[in-house]
Amino acid sequence: MQIGIDAVQLYIPKLVLPINKLAEARNIEPAKLQKGLGLQAMRLMDVDEDVVSMATTAVYRLLHQTGLNLTDVDRLYVGTESGIDNSKPVASYILQNLVSSQQENQAIRCDAVDFTFACIGAVDALHNCLDFVRLNPTKKAIVVATDFAKYELESTGEYTQGAGAFALLLSGNPRLLAFESDFGVSTKGVFDFFKPKYYLDQPTEYHGKSIPVIKDEPVFDGQYSNACYINQISEAYKHFKEIKPSHENSEQWDLVCMHLPYCFQGRRTYVTLFADENPALYDSAQGNNHFEKIKSLSKSKDYIDFVEKTIAPSEYLSAKVGNCYTGSIFLGLISALLWSIEQNTTPKKVGFLAYGSGSKSKVFEAALVPSWQNHFDTQAVLNAFDNLVELDFETYEQLHKHELKKPIATSKGVFKLERIEVDNPLLFGARFYHKID
Repeated sequence: MQIGIDAVQLYIPKLVLPINKLAEARNIEPAKLQKGLGLQAMRLMDVDEDVVSMATTAVYRLLHQTGLNLTDVDRLYVGTESGIDNSKPVASYILQNLVSSQQENQAIRCDAVDFTFACIGAVDALHNCLDFVRLNPTKKAIVVATDFAKYELESTGEYTQGAGAFALLLSGNPRLLAFESDFGVSTKGVFDFFKPKYYLDQPTEYHGKSIPVIKDEPVFDGQYSNACYINQISEAYKHFKEIKPSHENSEQWDLVCMHLPYCFQGRRTYVTLFADENPALYDSAQGNNHFEKIKSLSKSKDYIDFVEKTIAPSEYLSAKVGNCYTGSIFLGLISALLWSIEQNTTPKKVGFLAYGSGSKSKVFEAALVPSWQNHFDTQAVLNAFDNLVELDFETYEQLHKHELKKPIATSKGVFKLERIEVDNPLLFGARFYHKID
C-alpha cells in the first residue's frame, strides 16, 4: 500500500509588506533583493495571531475539506521553532481549540506532540508519521508546520521574514503524493543559527532573581549558515544515493523542493550537487578555483535549464510570502503543484532536500498519484493571496516592536488569539483563542 499526503491546507497571514518598501527604507538597491534573492513581499502576523492560531486554522480547513473530525485522526504532530510554551506543545493547543470550536465532549484519542529542530522539525514530524501510517495503514495522521521568521530591524535577515502554517493529512492510498521509505540523513552540531535563553539580572525589581528572556529573533551567521546548508544537503544526498542505488542523479526528479529561507536559496546552493553529478560540465566551467567554477556553472545554460524545470516552480509562492521556517519546504511543494496545474505540466516524481540549522538535512522523494490535480485545493491556495492588507513602513515597524494593540486586518472563518491571562496567578501566561465566523 502507498503511504503519503491525502490532502493539504494552509493559512498565511493577510498582512503584507512589499519588499521594495523595505529596500527603500533601508537604502538597499531593490534589484539586490528582487533579482538577486528573488524576493517580492513578506507576510507578517497580525496583533491577534501566533503560531497556534495559524496552525489551528490550517488544521480546521483540512478537516473541513476532507470531512473528517478529530476522532478520525490518530496523530497530530507539529513541527515548529516558534513554540509559545516551554512545556505545553503547540499540538495540544490546536486540539484544545478544535474541540472547543466543534463543541465535542468525547475523549480525543489522538497523540499530540511537537518536533523542534530549526527549519526541519516538520519534516521530522512527517518522517515519523509516515512510518506510523506505514505500520498502521488504516490510521491517519496530521502533520503541521507553523512558524514565523522574525529578525532584528535593520539586520541582514530582516528582508527574509515571513509567516504561515501548513497542514498535511497522511494516509494509506493517498490522493496527492506517495512517499518512498528511503530518507538520506546528515546531522552535525553547529551554531549557525540558534535562539538561546538570555538572563536579565535585575535584583531590585525581581527580588534578586535572574529572569530568563526568550527572543523571537535568532543569533545567526549568514555566511556560515549557508556553508552548513550546502554541506548538510550534500552529505544527506550522498546518503540517499547510497541507500537507494536506483537513484542515479537529479534528472530523475521532475520537481525539487528545498528549504527556502529566501526565494533563490535553493538554486544558489543546488549547483554544488549539480556539479558533483555533472563532472564534465564542472571541469569545463571557467575559473581558477572551486568557487569561481561553481559561480560560472550556476550561470550556464545547462544549470539554468535544470533550475527552470525543477526548482523554479517551488519558488513561485515563496517570493510572495517569505521564510516560513519549518513550513517553507511545504510552501514550496504547494507552489510547485499550483505551478504545474497552471502550466498544464505532468510531473511524476518530486525530490525533497530539507534543512534545519543546528544542523541537519534529510533527502527523500515522492511520486505524484495519478489524477492528483483533482484533489488539490487550488482555490484555497489562491485565496491565501487575495484581500491582502498592504502595510506602510511605519506600521510595519510598530508591528515588529509590539507597539500596536489592535488588529489591522479583519478576517472570517479563522482562529485568532483572544487574550493572554495576566490576572489569574494559576493561569498566568495561558493563551486563549476563538474562532471568528
